[in-house]
Amino acid sequence: MASALQAAMQTDLLIVGGGLSGLSLAMRLQAAGVDYLLIDARDRLGGRIKCAQHDGNAYDLGPAWFWPGQPRMLDLIQRLDLIAFAQQAQGDALYEDDGGRVQRARGFASMQGSWRIDGGMAALIDRMAATLPVERILTGSAATTLTDGTQGVSVMLADGRNIDARRVALAIPPRLAAASLGFAPALPDTALNVMADVPTWMAGQAKAVAIYDTPFWRDAGLSGDAMSQRGPLAELHDASPADHSAGALFGFIGLPVAARVNQHALEQAIRAQLGRLFGPAAQAPDALHIKDWAADPFCATDADQAPLFAHPRYGKPAALSDLWGGRLLFAGTEVAPEFGGYLEGALAAAEAAALTFCAP
Repeated sequence: MASALQAAMQTDLLIVGGGLSGLSLAMRLQAAGVDYLLIDARDRLGGRIKCAQHDGNAYDLGPAWFWPGQPRMLDLIQRLDLIAFAQQAQGDALYEDDGGRVQRARGFASMQGSWRIDGGMAALIDRMAATLPVERILTGSAATTLTDGTQGVSVMLADGRNIDARRVALAIPPRLAAASLGFAPALPDTALNVMADVPTWMAGQAKAVAIYDTPFWRDAGLSGDAMSQRGPLAELHDASPADHSAGALFGFIGLPVAARVNQHALEQAIRAQLGRLFGPAAQAPDALHIKDWAADPFCATDADQAPLFAHPRYGKPAALSDLWGGRLLFAGTEVAPEFGGYLEGALAAAEAAALTFCAP
């Protein structure tokens, strides 16, 4: 392994970030025969795609859906021989007012028409990574400083190693890059200001998944959908596996970041709310997993502590073009030419970057 790492310290293209966009770019470069190396600060791949594992099933703690009309996701799923299935939408939804009173809304499902992946979105990441040579991927390798030179860009890692690359693709959120990376010479103020102003999608969110033996709420004619003005979960959906081998409900936590710090109190409040909505059986899940993305240093910065309540207008700002003579490029979903913030946007950003790096 040591010799492989030493040989990888020089590359034509360095991809910083092993999420969906970084892996998609790596697959494209691999197919085109371009020399590359992919690094990620985490000890795993996937970025904001992460699953909780329980009794052989996977439950999404990050993005869970894609939609018809997103051709890159559909094509990738088919090429990787994965199975997509429709989000559970049969049955009534529930509405909880601020006093904890629950009402039933017949035939309403807010995410009807969306699709999930059998095995969770982590199955997509695993299949993508399996197509790439292991020696081209370095996890647990956080970039700290990028230095531009006449022959390319030198990237220092947190452990003291250096990687020399002709070009670098930052497949991470621009705001995270501005907060966590040093640039020498410094990038123009216009670029740094734009980077800091681009909201990182879902960075302020927190998500909870409660796992049960069966999706028992379906027997009561419920879809698993619920909206709440009391919380702590503001919006809930069915997250059960495709084969119905278990049941699961997931919800987006609507509390501000400061109110999510006490994990025990948060878990107790979630269990109580599940009981109010779905009955006593819902209060005692087999497992309860919480992922607070705002507390993840590889996702969120101080500027991301307030959750987004509307989808930002993403795209590639002009100030982020032709940085360091084209040797530095952004390739994450926040700069995608379309579907910015979504999984489809991550693939679109990788596609656009590949057109640049693979050009004759």
